[in-house]
Amino acid sequence: MAGFEGGVQGTVETAHHAAEHRVEGTANSLAVRVFSTGSTGSTGSDGDARPVLLIHGFASSTELNWVSTGWITALNDAGRTVIAVDLPGHGLSPAPEDLDAYTPSRIRAELLQILQDHHVHPLAEGDPSSGVDVLGYSLGARLAWEFAGTQPQLVHRVVMGGPASIDPLATFDLEAAQAQLSGGPAIGDPTTAELVRMAQLVPTNNMFSLLSLVEAIKTEPFAPEEAVPSMPMLLVAGERDELAETLPTLMELASGHQGSDAHVRELILPARTHANAVTSRAFKQAAVEFING
Repeated sequence: MAGFEGGVQGTVETAHHAAEHRVEGTANSLAVRVFSTGSTGSTGSDGDARPVLLIHGFASSTELNWVSTGWITALNDAGRTVIAVDLPGHGLSPAPEDLDAYTPSRIRAELLQILQDHHVHPLAEGDPSSGVDVLGYSLGARLAWEFAGTQPQLVHRVVMGGPASIDPLATFDLEAAQAQLSGGPAIGDPTTAELVRMAQLVPTNNMFSLLSLVEAIKTEPFAPEEAVPSMPMLLVAGERDELAETLPTLMELASGHQGSDAHVRELILPARTHANAVTSRAFKQAAVEFING
């Protein structure tokens, strides 16, 4: 066990820990932290509850997105074990030189392997421990949508925070960002400039790896209509979140795919932005109630 800020503890698994496991013939590289209910001092029991997979956003990490914001405590207190993953070049995960390591398809394959390593088995009627609930924020919401859409036999429910039908990284001005980081002129595109600014606020962020992630994502554009999740989902965004303005498109896709909107819910958080919606107590409460419903 290892201690972290906020008193929350979790078992840390590095790339070396999982080196014997393979996804398409290549060793896993993502760092994983597992938080059981005892990690936060909760007295709840998670023995009969399926785990929750957490996927953070761009330039964030398990620590920033989920631990410091109180999500781990909230989920553990609700009796849920958490499997939290750091994306390539983020948090405790290494920053590979191979561009393919950053592609969404590669990340989804690694997520599948991680769940297999943690003995997550397909959904079975009457077995509340089967399958997994998935919660993703921002870039993690895109990955959650795609993972849920391609792994319906595993995913029970999915929660997406700050989601959009168009990945904001798809329009990221990679050349301008590279130029500015090399001492060149300021970035003209406001969205790109804001994403770079946010990334640079975290001293430990590896800007080379973050730009590698952007470059890789551009090779696999987000096409939500190609794999629409069929399970119940909750979409959450801040009222002032400009990056999530296309959330209604995802709602329409999901409702149309499922034949009705009965299993597709929306929550708009008053006065919240993309940057601070994840800290909302209302968001946590709604997500916990949804996945435990």
